[in-house]
Order: sequence, then structure tokens, then C-alpha cells
Amino acid sequence: MQIGLGHDAICCNIVTSSGLALPWVDEIHYLGVFIVRNGRFKCSLVNSKRSFYRSINAILGIVLSTATVDIVVHLINSKCIPVLYCTV
Repeated sequence: MQIGLGHDAICCNIVTSSGLALPWVDEIHYLGVFIVRNGRFKCSLVNSKRSFYRSINAILGIVLSTATVDIVVHLINSKCIPVLYCTV
């Protein structure tokens, strides 16, 4: 993956010592952050938002009818908000 002025240039494949060619990709996952191929450094938040909505829907689907508002807010703050900070 290339970032910067040559991000859209076509390059030769990189070949490992065992003869396998490494594919060129548009997005990489490094230390919990998805870095996107672009003219400038850019991170994607799509996967973080997807994980956040998945966890919030799971909580609301299970406890919404039986729990109080305070309990639901506490569960969202403790289980869903940290997903936005670091998605692995």
C-alpha cells in the first residue's frame, strides 16, 4: 500500500524469499487502526462504527425491556464506548 503522491501508481509485486507475491491492498489494519490508501494519511472509522453499533444492538436487544435507563446507559458507557477507541 502506498500513501502520498504515488498512491495510485501501478507497481510491481513484492516477492518474498519463498517465492510468494505480496498483493497490493487499499487498506491495512495496524495497531487497531485501519489505514487507507490515499494521497494523504487517512484512517478509516467504518470498522469501529460497525463494531460499536453491533455491541449497542446486542445490549439493547437483551436488556432494554427489563433494565432501567441508568443500567442501560452504564452498560453502553462501559461496553460500547471503548469499542470506538480501539477496535481489534
